Amino acid sequence: MERKDNKNSFVAEYQSTFKSSDTEEWLDKVWTRPIGYLFAVFFNKIHFTPNAVTILSMIIGAASAIFFASGSYRYCGTYGLGMNITAVVMLAVADFLDSADGQLARMTNHKTQLGRILDGAASEVWFIPIYLALVIRFYYHHSIEFQWMGIEDNPANTWIFTGTLFLACLFSGFVCHSGQCALADYYRQIHLFVVKGEAGSELDTSAQQQKIYDTTPWKGNFLWKAFLKTYISYTAKQERRTPRFQEMKDALIAKYGSPDKVPDDIKKEFRRRSLPLMTLANILTFNTRAAVLYIMCLLDLPWAYFIFEIVIMSGLAKYMNYRHESLCTDILNRIKDNK
Repeated sequence: MERKDNKNSFVAEYQSTFKSSDTEEWLDKVWTRPIGYLFAVFFNKIHFTPNAVTILSMIIGAASAIFFASGSYRYCGTYGLGMNITAVVMLAVADFLDSADGQLARMTNHKTQLGRILDGAASEVWFIPIYLALVIRFYYHHSIEFQWMGIEDNPANTWIFTGTLFLACLFSGFVCHSGQCALADYYRQIHLFVVKGEAGSELDTSAQQQKIYDTTPWKGNFLWKAFLKTYISYTAKQERRTPRFQEMKDALIAKYGSPDKVPDDIKKEFRRRSLPLMTLANILTFNTRAAVLYIMCLLDLPWAYFIFEIVIMSGLAKYMNYRHESLCTDILNRIKDNK
């Protein structure tokens, strides 16, 4: 009986560190969050700040690129397999720490604007070097692919195909990955903003961030200003991709004064239709992306990951964007009709 009570107590404690059950992915609930909570408890005991945990996560995730670059079983045997497995473990640990930083912030009520920006940047810091590592890996290990295509393995062909993969890497990383994750994160914050109000979400606007930037002096704040400048661009891109939501938000605030005063029937309708989109948003973030990366690297087909991201993930992002904009249009019309 005591063991069951301890288990229930642990579950209740780590669930209290969730952002919201509506926006949490199933795998995060049963795997990432419990382990992240244990990390958060440990870091709290040794007086690590959430931002320090985020930076540690960035370092470990980015360092995994070294092992991804060297992890080919077909060309390097068990050594390559070991390098691949090490890379997978390191990126998984980075993800646990990325979960722990937010959980630690909620446990200690130590939430900062810098922490919000760093948390959003973590996956970019991981994946940029990892993507480049996959290109380097192809440069050194590609003869089997050339055999499949009937291409002579010579320096000229190696540079042509590596250069092509590098361009795909840039497009995949800076256009697809960055845009997809930003949109997914934005939709989760929108969901919480409408359903739970301003206090229940971390929905930032480019205008708010620009105001903070303009009123922050350069002296002694150079790095902070640089972070803010990047974050202004990040939020502005989110807003440009969601024009109907921007109209809906403005209409909600104009009519009701604040999201906290929106009638329950509108909140319930928005939640009902937004919940399925949270599943798509979660697919577009870390777990699915990482699982495909792991599989492709262990199968020695790392280049196939870029195809997956450019084709499959981009299609899902466009579909999610269409569905969400349609939802916002319907809610906007409903607000206008309720005069």
